[in-house]
This record gives sequence, structure tokens and C-alpha cells, in this order.
Amino acid sequence: MHAASPTPSATASEIAKFTALADQWWDPAGPFRPLHKFNPARIRLIRDRLAAHFRRTPGDTAPFAGLSLLDIGCGGGLVAEPMSRLGFAVTGIDAGDENLGVARVHAERQGLSIAYQTGGPETLLDRGLRFDAVLAMEVVEHVDDVPAFFQSAATLLAPGGMLIAATLNRTLKSLALAKIGAEYVLRWVPAGTHDWRKFVRPHELASHLRGAGLALTALTGLSYDLLTDRWQESGDIDVNYFAVAVKE
Repeated sequence: MHAASPTPSATASEIAKFTALADQWWDPAGPFRPLHKFNPARIRLIRDRLAAHFRRTPGDTAPFAGLSLLDIGCGGGLVAEPMSRLGFAVTGIDAGDENLGVARVHAERQGLSIAYQTGGPETLLDRGLRFDAVLAMEVVEHVDDVPAFFQSAATLLAPGGMLIAATLNRTLKSLALAKIGAEYVLRWVPAGTHDWRKFVRPHELASHLRGAGLALTALTGLSYDLLTDRWQESGDIDVNYFAVAVKE
């Protein structure tokens, strides 16, 4: 008997929401302006965690040469491109073809070789692929079956590899700031971008990671400083937080 196909991690409504904005991914003043502001801090966090794990020197040219990385829900390539510049052989997957069209064109213009493919992590399982690092940036809160999502992501992670997931905590603070504040007051993102009920608490995320055979090694927050207009790593995980896990 053939095993049942894994459940697609992204829903049609979530795909449509972002593909409608695909041609605006790289506009720093457009709908994805918050991600452009957010990106330097999260790239530093990802780089430093991966460098420590793989014993690489962050300041080197292409410090991750020889390693592979999968960017799940890569969108227009805002994370995939910096990771490629750091030396990773990058594969980016996204459920939206329009997003990937933007990502491919932009990467080509930058002279970067990134393998972009349509689908979720479950679509790669039959190919026997394994990656040294797997990223899931601001994706978890948009999937229907979080345990299945992490099962697929963990299967794609090579033994000894590292997975880093960034998502939103389900707290009253995140409801006020990430949902009501960001969407309806500050207009950082279009109204309806997030469903607060799908935000994931850290202990829930940790349970999903353990269930997928991964060991959680760190939880850290990323907070916005209104005075400096900058994002920075912090101990506050009430809203935006990163989970770092390894496959032992």
C-alpha cells in the first residue's frame, strides 16, 4: 500500500493573501515594509545561531560554504538571498507561484543562484532531500496543521542540522501589538494578515518540535524599539520569538 500524501501545510486563502502582493515584496516602502525593517535583526540572529552551531566565523566571506539551507515559505526571497550571500546552497519553497516569480527574477538580477520551488515542506519528502539548516520564518502562524508541518520540516533536516522557526506568541500583548496595532492602528501590514487564534505559544511550539524528533535549544525574542526605530534581539518572547532546535 502507498502511504497517504502529507496534508498540504498552506491553505488556499493564506496563499491568495500573499500572492496578491507578490510584485511588491521588494519595495521597502510597500506592504512588506515591516519585513524590510525586521530583516537585518533576524538575519543577524539566524547567522549567529547557525555560525555557533556549525563552528563557522560570521565575519568570513561566505562562512557557510559547503552547507545547504531550506527556506520554507520563502516569499519573495528576503531571507533566502542573504543566506545565499553567506555561502549556503539555498533552496526556497513557497506555496505561491507569484511570490516565487518575484523571487527568481530578483535573485537573477542580483547574480544569485537559488533553487526556488513551489510547494510546502511535504512536497519535498519523496525526493530524499536533506538540508543542514531549515528556516521557517513567520510561517507557522499561517499553516493549518502545525505538528504535520514540523514533522515534514524535521524529516528534511539532516542529522546534526539546525532548524530555526520564527513566529508570534498567542498572548494579549500580541493581540494588541501584532494584530490590532500592526494591522489597524499603525497599518504596518494589511488588515486580515494574521489570525490571532493561530498564533503559537512557546510551550506548544516546543511540544511540536519534540514530537518531530527535534531538541529545542533556545527561545529568544525580537522586539521593536520605538525610539530608535529598530528591531533587536531581546528576552521578551511575548510577541515575536524565535525557536532554535537541532536534530541530534
